[in-house]
Amino acid sequence: MSQVAWLIWCLIAYLCGSISFALILGRVRGIDIRKAGSGNVGATNVGRVLGKKWGMLCFLLDVLKGFLPVFIAGLALGYIGGRAGSSGDCVPMTLTQAEAWKWLAILVCTVIGHVFPIWLKFKGGKGVATGLGALLGIWPVLSVAGLAGLGVWILIVKTLRYVGVASVAAAGSLPVWVCVGGLARQQEMGDLVPFFIVTGFLALLVLVRHRANLARTFKGTEPKVGEEGGPRARGQGPGN
Repeated sequence: MSQVAWLIWCLIAYLCGSISFALILGRVRGIDIRKAGSGNVGATNVGRVLGKKWGMLCFLLDVLKGFLPVFIAGLALGYIGGRAGSSGDCVPMTLTQAEAWKWLAILVCTVIGHVFPIWLKFKGGKGVATGLGALLGIWPVLSVAGLAGLGVWILIVKTLRYVGVASVAAAGSLPVWVCVGGLARQQEMGDLVPFFIVTGFLALLVLVRHRANLARTFKGTEPKVGEEGGPRARGQGPGN
């Protein structure tokens, strides 16, 4: 029964990830977001076309749709919380390798749903906001790493002002933060292998989805955040 429940949660996670809030918000304003700005169904393009407040709303909704299925599945499947010890007291939760892989598979399904949504002929966003939400749902191993990665993103955006570079750097830093967190909790590195592999996969996915942005950055044609005639005017820039 637990195997069936896990498969159901994988499906729920994918379907939740497939919800395109960018498209929905665009429809509310009478715009097909796929035909405006960069054409990407992500928060960045929503902000570019509809304005900053709408972009922020889309970002938060994308984070939420990543967080909820992963976190609720963790609760439902018993991956979050504590277990009864020999004395009957509640002891901190320790995931087995099998449980870690199953929970991480739910995370991956959520992100894949956003990047390859069945409703939009598998043409979705770039996975940054939804990936952040999904990371936050796996407490504490990846939630802390996700917040640290967000800090990297903010730092690079503030200094270099390239959103694509910031997204790739933030995603690439995730395995490092997993290692730092594991050392802080005095965990065996072997127990963190599933988390290293999945965060590495997410980093590669974000890199591939932002390859056009990186190419323009190297050529010097990628607009910076707040640059006159930048992403909003040119229809360029990354999406979520």
